[in-house]
Amino acid sequence: MTSGSQAASGADRNIARQQRFWTRRAASWDHGAANNPGLVEVVQRVLSEAAASPDTRAVDLGCGSGQVTLALAKQCASVLGVDVSEKMIALLLDNAAQEGVSNVEGRAVPIERLGLAEGSVDLVVSNYALHHLRDKDKQVAANEAFRWLRPGGKLVIGDMMFGRGGDARDREIIGSKLVLLVRKGPGGWWRIVKNAGRYLLRFQERPVSMSAWAAMLKKAGFTDVEALPVVNEAAVVRGTKPGRSASGRAGDEAATAATSSGTNSAH
Repeated sequence: MTSGSQAASGADRNIARQQRFWTRRAASWDHGAANNPGLVEVVQRVLSEAAASPDTRAVDLGCGSGQVTLALAKQCASVLGVDVSEKMIALLLDNAAQEGVSNVEGRAVPIERLGLAEGSVDLVVSNYALHHLRDKDKQVAANEAFRWLRPGGKLVIGDMMFGRGGDARDREIIGSKLVLLVRKGPGGWWRIVKNAGRYLLRFQERPVSMSAWAAMLKKAGFTDVEALPVVNEAAVVRGTKPGRSASGRAGDEAATAATSSGTNSAH
C-alpha cells in the first residue's frame, strides 16, 4: 500500500468512526449542549469574535444541531451548517424550523470532504468540532477555509485547546482535570484511564494547543491571528484573510460618491 493510499484509508476510518459516534450521540448532544455553561460561554465568544453583519455569508464546520449556526443565522444573510452526521443535520433543520429561522442550509458531509468555491463566503466558524480531526487534517481545514473566504473574511475556531504538557497552560489544564477525577473515586479513576488512552493514542479526541492552532492559521495565510483563552480548556483562535472585504469596498465607494456629490453641489 502506498503512503497516499494509507493516508486516505486513515482519513476514511476516522470519518466512519466520527459518523457512528455522532449519530449515536446526536439526540443527547442536542438536549445537553444548551445546559453546559462552559460550552455556552465558548459559543458566545465565537459569535462575538465572528462579528457577523447582515450581508455575511457564513459556514459552520461541525455544526451539530445548531448551537452556533442558529444564533449566527439571526445575525447574517445565510449560514451553511456542515456535519459528518445526517442525524445531526436533521436536528439542525428541525431546530431551525422550530425557531422560524429560514436562512440555514444543512449539508451532511465530512469536513475533510467539503468542497466550496474559492472566495465564496465571508466567514467560517467552528465550535468544539475540529479536535476530532487528525492533526494533518486540521491544517488542511485551515488551508481550505482560507481558500473559501473572500478577502477580508474571517476564520473563527472555538475548541478544547491544549497539548500534552508542553507549556504551563497545558500542565494546569491536565492537572486540574486529574484532581477533579481523582476526587470522584473509582468512577473517576476509570475515566482517567479511559481518557488517557483516547488522548495519548489520539483515537477519538485530538486537541492541540492554542499556539499550535495559531501557527496553523498563519501557515494557511491568515493575518491578525490571535488565540484567546475562554474557560477551562476551551479557547478561541481567529484570523483574517488579507485584503479588503466587498462590504468594505462598497462602503468606501459609497463614501466617495457622497463626497463627490457634496463637492459638486458646492460649486
